[in-house]
Amino acid sequence: MQTVFFQDLGEMEYGAVWNIQEQLLKRNITEKAQWYNTADTERPSSINTQHYFLLCAHPHVYTLGKSGHLEHLLVNDSRMKELNVTFYQTNRGGDITYHGPGQIVGYPILDLELFYTDLGKYMRSLEEVIIKVLAHYGISAGRIPSTGAGVWLDPETPNARKICALGVKSSRWVTMHGFAFNVNTDLNYFNYIVPCGLVDKGVTSLEKELGYKVDIEEVKALLTEAFEEVFEVALVSFTAPQPIETVDKTA
Repeated sequence: MQTVFFQDLGEMEYGAVWNIQEQLLKRNITEKAQWYNTADTERPSSINTQHYFLLCAHPHVYTLGKSGHLEHLLVNDSRMKELNVTFYQTNRGGDITYHGPGQIVGYPILDLELFYTDLGKYMRSLEEVIIKVLAHYGISAGRIPSTGAGVWLDPETPNARKICALGVKSSRWVTMHGFAFNVNTDLNYFNYIVPCGLVDKGVTSLEKELGYKVDIEEVKALLTEAFEEVFEVALVSFTAPQPIETVDKTA
């Protein structure tokens, strides 16, 4: 069973967590670089990459994926200032989404060469983690393959609504970014964007579906348990590096 180093960062600004992810990704890329510059096809046993999993929440922020469309942000800078929300253009896949208090964001930094070199399977596995957590609350969830990655309630009906968005980046089979699970999220912030670029689909939260505010710590415990089960790993606590620079919001 592989070890994944885990930390719950609490609430932290989006750019700071992005920087932490970049540091952890760089550690693994640097470890693998010498092998990638050779003609060897078999991975040497001396390569010592490590897996990480970060949980956190962010202050109000809209993030746009590298394949997204800026016109899916429906408010200007002055209105975002009124809403106390920031904006980042990111290097993950997917379109625009919202992060904020009451949402659980998960960032796995995994070396997929030690699992499987299949990004589609990786995304389905992340979805499965969320599906298992929802099942604990008696909620059946699924996928809509035509809309890309994500976890949906009533996926095959006109009432389909997304409860968890996914978007990742992979470099030399090392992942970053991840999922955003709406638990006690203020869904009003989704009214100012076209979430994930889908004009005919809604969003929801665990609180909205259950009719009461959910214990975030309980959900985090269920998430880590499901993550260990789906990926067949053991989570071990560690202390993530401190952010060392500000990510350019216009990058």
